[in-house]
Amino acid sequence: MKHFFSGLFILALAIVITGTLYADDTDLRGTGDLGIIIERATGSLLIIDSTTRTTVNRVVGLGDLSHASAVFSRDARFAFIFGRDGGLTKVDLLTGTIAGRVLQAGNAIGGAISDDGTLVAVSNYKPGGVRVFDVETLAPVADIPAQWSGGQSKTVGLVDAPGRKFVFTLWDAGETWIADFSKGNQPQVTKFADIGDRPYDALITGDGRHYIAGLYGEDGLALIDLWAEPLQPRRILNGYGRGEEKLPVYKMPHLEGWALAGDRFVLPAVGRHEILWVDRKSFAEAGRTEVHGQPVFAVARPDGRHVWVNFAHPDNDTIQVIDSLTGKIIKQWKPGPAVLHMEFTARGHEVWVSVRDADVVQVYDARTFQKKAEIPAKSPSGIFLTSRAHKTGL
Repeated sequence: MKHFFSGLFILALAIVITGTLYADDTDLRGTGDLGIIIERATGSLLIIDSTTRTTVNRVVGLGDLSHASAVFSRDARFAFIFGRDGGLTKVDLLTGTIAGRVLQAGNAIGGAISDDGTLVAVSNYKPGGVRVFDVETLAPVADIPAQWSGGQSKTVGLVDAPGRKFVFTLWDAGETWIADFSKGNQPQVTKFADIGDRPYDALITGDGRHYIAGLYGEDGLALIDLWAEPLQPRRILNGYGRGEEKLPVYKMPHLEGWALAGDRFVLPAVGRHEILWVDRKSFAEAGRTEVHGQPVFAVARPDGRHVWVNFAHPDNDTIQVIDSLTGKIIKQWKPGPAVLHMEFTARGHEVWVSVRDADVVQVYDARTFQKKAEIPAKSPSGIFLTSRAHKTGL
């Protein structure tokens, strides 16, 4: 009897503290299956549920999203949106509201969040450099001007690296810098000069080891092995287009869409109708696949079995799927005008595709290629799912 009354007391205390015996299920929601769709023409985004393939909310007032990207907090509740107008906006995915916003520059190109989830960094064209903010408050933490002998450079290819570090590249200067915040909020900056002519974008491998910058001004890429001592950039794929007629570049490919498929990386070639296959150990060229047009994204299914490719104008109505074992195209179709972005779900069972000029996002089965759903959106571009919160470089 004594234990019975003790149990009643504990139960009554719980009701007093929480206000109810059981939480109403409608008040609870996880964030693991959420994501966002950028509506580039209207300065807004959709919050979506990737399980039900539905729109949960719409958030407006995000500024110029013509080249927007996003990262997520460690708990996957907040999205940090990087706008072309220099805006950094923190969006609460659960309430569908803006939790904070700062206009931190005149022209921004992207950003990253530190591996411990405490710092968010923004890569800027104007003024050139990287600015770093506190994730909770968006208060400024550090300003790293990209100053070099020719002035102040645009910055590109900003990624997070293990150990509370950010790595980025200077377009005008042809340099790569590493900002190390491991000892506090005053970064130690390491600079590598002469990596190549006009680096336009970069990626970091999922293990945080290799940083690769693409070069616009010459055929080749620059590689830094972040595990090596001492750190030393080296050139890879030197002259992969040498001796061939150069084509006009309609849109720069995005190396963030790099693919690791088995033992090979898959990279879009600049100004060529080709995908490059690169050996993951030696970084030597291991083959090429001729594709429909100039590739923009080459994105691997999470298991690496297939690579999905979309293209620059005027061929941007098409998707091709490449078998990573054979390097051959196994599927091609036209989702609609202006296919801009592709995003796989965490385990790769589906892929979400934005079709900007049809005002729709299409959802496909990643193995059968059958269309499973369409979600209306206003000029959709980037699609970002919260599974990115737990991956390096995304």
